[in-house]
Amino acid sequence: MLLDLTSELYSWIRGGLLILSIYHFAIFVLNKRKLYLYYSLYSFSLFIYFFSHVCPEPYQWIYRYINFSIQFIAFAFYVLFGRDLLQSKKHIPDWDVLLVIEYRLFFVLSLAFISVEIFFSYEHQEKLFLTLAPIFTVFALLTYVVLTKIKGRHVTFFIVGSLAYIILANCSLLLPLIVGDEFFIKIKVDPMFFTYVGAIIELIMFALIVAFRVTQLENQKDRFSADLNDKIKEMSELKMTALQSRMDPHFLYNSLNSINNFVLQNDVEKASDYITKFSRLIREILKKSSNKTIPLSEELGILGLYVRLEQMRMEDGFDYVVTVDDNINLENIMVPPLFMQPYIENAIWHGFATKTDNKKINLTVYDEDDKIRCEIIDNGIGIEKSKQLNKSSSRHRKSFGLQTSEDRIKLLHEHQKVYVIIEDISSNGKTGTKVTIKFPKII
Repeated sequence: MLLDLTSELYSWIRGGLLILSIYHFAIFVLNKRKLYLYYSLYSFSLFIYFFSHVCPEPYQWIYRYINFSIQFIAFAFYVLFGRDLLQSKKHIPDWDVLLVIEYRLFFVLSLAFISVEIFFSYEHQEKLFLTLAPIFTVFALLTYVVLTKIKGRHVTFFIVGSLAYIILANCSLLLPLIVGDEFFIKIKVDPMFFTYVGAIIELIMFALIVAFRVTQLENQKDRFSADLNDKIKEMSELKMTALQSRMDPHFLYNSLNSINNFVLQNDVEKASDYITKFSRLIREILKKSSNKTIPLSEELGILGLYVRLEQMRMEDGFDYVVTVDDNINLENIMVPPLFMQPYIENAIWHGFATKTDNKKINLTVYDEDDKIRCEIIDNGIGIEKSKQLNKSSSRHRKSFGLQTSEDRIKLLHEHQKVYVIIEDISSNGKTGTKVTIKFPKII
């Protein structure tokens, strides 16, 4: 049985090589990883080489041209597979240069040996192959020594599998020269038996390594993905904090400036009242400053404190009316702290810039299924008129505050739709501005 290369055992090995080749080529087609392609072509090249033992007689002449060439092609894909699997370019870059030269040389030799058959004879190919085989074997052994610098169980398996094939293939090549063909006939084993066994051991080990390596890479990818998501979340929180910290100084500056104005006007009682309200507001802001979100009920409470301060600052004051749909639980709706403050501030100091009486701001919170809609409507001079009156520097400062607030509410719901619309509602002799902010109830 072991003497007959057409027997069932050898057929099973050849069939196994073909199945491994087709299977890994199919995987390559699906995920485009060259590792599978190199493995598939390597096992297919070995299959073609072993197929010579069962090739029909009329086609045996083909193997006079490709018998050695197909082995060199197999060796080339073996080197390519090893480089990809072990990432030699990354871990052993200097030696990897030699591996690149080696696989290219194998492709050149595959063509050269066909030329030797054309211009000389098959016997010349045999002599040349026997001359080159020891050289490549020594280089392979040196490579395995260098590969030990790469950490990982897969490297050990690769070296063991490769050594199994090299040792057993050299047994097939050299033992007939040492002990003679009669010895193998006597023990009823064909010399190629060792090469067959070496090939199947190597390819099975390589298949296990590929599976192990791919699982390892997938786990690594999952870890990187989880780390990336954590980093993205962390960056979002940092960005939210940064936006909050950039808004607060501008707001505090305006409030402190108002206190200074009351003092300069010698309105001690008003200054004292303002400072009391201002201190309360600052305590609330500082209490919430470290929070990414607060309940909408607290947001409206802080806004109320802020508006009372602005009513004191503005001559003749203004009316501020808050309306909330009855079925909204404000404690369950989370929002960035003070995210509506810039819109209220904009309505007060731009909308009411030249208005002398009947100034009013309506803040209404609507329940819209899975969303909350906040509307801030003032009866000020409107956007277009405000643009004409305000200086570009002031307008730039306000625009920054509005944009910052919009960024904060959108960042909180970064994977969902958030609408922030500012529109001039001036018509038929009436003027005003409406701000609509619509966002999901659940973060």
